[in-house]
Amino acid sequence: MNREEPLEIEDSRLELENRIRNLLWTVSGDYKLNMKPDISLFLRSRAIALYDGIKQGALARFYDKDLLGLYLVKKVFLQAGEGELTAVAQLCIEEAIGEKICEERPGIRSMQREAFEDILDQEFEEMPSQKDLLGRLKVAVLRRRLDGGEYRGERRMVPFMELVIRAGEAKDTMELIRVIDELYNTLVDPMFERLHGNLERVLAVTLEELTEYSWEDFLSEEMYEEALESYVEQLTTNMAGMEDRSVTEEMEEKRHKKKNITVVTPEMLEKAYTYVELNYGKTYLSEAEEKRINYLMCRGVHSDCSLYFTEGILKNPAKRNYQYEYAKRLRNKNIWLYHDKHRIVKRNISVLTDTLRKSLVLRSETQTVLSDRGQIVPSRLWRIGRSRDAKFFEQELKGEASEFVVDVLIDASGSQMSRQGEVALQAYIISEALSNVEIPHRVMSFCTFWDYTILHRFREYDDPRTANENIFNYVTSSNNRDGLAIKTAGYGLLAREEEKKILIVLSDGKPYDVLVNRPNARNPKPYQGKEAISDTATEIRHLRNLEVSVLGVFAGEERDLATEKKIFGKDFAYIRDIKNFSKIVGRYLTKQLEIDG
Repeated sequence: MNREEPLEIEDSRLELENRIRNLLWTVSGDYKLNMKPDISLFLRSRAIALYDGIKQGALARFYDKDLLGLYLVKKVFLQAGEGELTAVAQLCIEEAIGEKICEERPGIRSMQREAFEDILDQEFEEMPSQKDLLGRLKVAVLRRRLDGGEYRGERRMVPFMELVIRAGEAKDTMELIRVIDELYNTLVDPMFERLHGNLERVLAVTLEELTEYSWEDFLSEEMYEEALESYVEQLTTNMAGMEDRSVTEEMEEKRHKKKNITVVTPEMLEKAYTYVELNYGKTYLSEAEEKRINYLMCRGVHSDCSLYFTEGILKNPAKRNYQYEYAKRLRNKNIWLYHDKHRIVKRNISVLTDTLRKSLVLRSETQTVLSDRGQIVPSRLWRIGRSRDAKFFEQELKGEASEFVVDVLIDASGSQMSRQGEVALQAYIISEALSNVEIPHRVMSFCTFWDYTILHRFREYDDPRTANENIFNYVTSSNNRDGLAIKTAGYGLLAREEEKKILIVLSDGKPYDVLVNRPNARNPKPYQGKEAISDTATEIRHLRNLEVSVLGVFAGEERDLATEKKIFGKDFAYIRDIKNFSKIVGRYLTKQLEIDG
């Protein structure tokens, strides 16, 4: 607790925690249950905090809360939105246990009513927009409970409300899970089942798969040691509440700001840097180089960010920890996929190499042109004195095949996890073909971890072809701040002497970097939606204005194509099938290699 908090709150902290725990134990009948009461929630609303404690106990009594929590984690693992899924689960759980506990203990009803009124007052000063179906459903559920079970809402919300009411009739945990799953797929993400699988697929996710996944982005630093267990516990706790956690955090932040200003000390920054080093490997820059590039790049919307340059945890680990072993497993998966698609990959490399080689041969051919200097052409001497055309000479112009340089930048955010192997193969195909025709090129991936945008270098411009195998070290995690990554890659590319510069970006067209408010960090402004798209598109336009050719290779879902077009304009390629990869990318590169290009 912050030292600046009122003395009476500090003094009564243990009393508040014990009161909430006693409510949980009394309702559940299980004195072995453990929970850490949220005092910041109590400061927001006494009724919400106490009612939350009661519901935690009721959930443990009436249903298998561990099975519910594990279902939520598995659904998130398969790309469900954590916030939306938790909110859906909260509505269904409230319906399943809210009335039961009031019937057993009538005194709880007034506390429940006060909690609902506080949530409506604090979270819904205005009615959610027509597009916010989940917000409108939450308001409808709360009002229905306050009105004694009567629902007089919008017609379009009726099917969703009927599903919530079905949750109240759930006789066991699996029945409740089925309702939560159906409501999420109907209300939040109608494409989920088609893209990621039905409930059976969700439940079939193994503990081994969950253990291999990195859950750090969902957790605070203190929870890292047992990441999966901590995340299950976190979701299990959150699903019993009804409040919007972001509202609680915002109110807590405002309360702290009235008292003092948090200063990020060098010690705090050093601790954050150490976590980055442990997760992504040591940096290859000197401290002076790192400060210089951060000073130049991290400005404007990225002013509270930092850049971290590494060759990866497998190449240069701080120590051989869990993250190192996890990266090794993923490298093996990438290599297995390469062997599985060996013929397709080799064919793509061959086709792209031939395409580039033909273009370079044409470009390097010597052209003979008429000029006002050079070797005299006798057949044109008759023009002297008769014509203003003074081109009586021939001159040979030799093409230059070696004036190209390419950067390949790969989105390594968590949203690419399901396509990780395919994306690695795409980058490998490009790199092998460029190596075959001896065009210097660099390959890097990017993701954002806390305040840091991580740039993972697989090969440098003039590295030998053997360095291409490092691309199989490609690992996805965390968020992505595309504008900052593209700006930084472009800075290195512009420093090259070659006349023709090309940047190829392999991404899913979804720039997104939203940090959970982490104590003792700079916590950059959320980077998402229109602002993130505009920033990324601006950086690309800036590079094009400096005569850098930028190609977007889209490796995402078809529904995100519109965003990709906004970012890259007409110069982007949509790869539906890796078999066609070399032809599509080859066409673009050929255009850039044209003699008059």
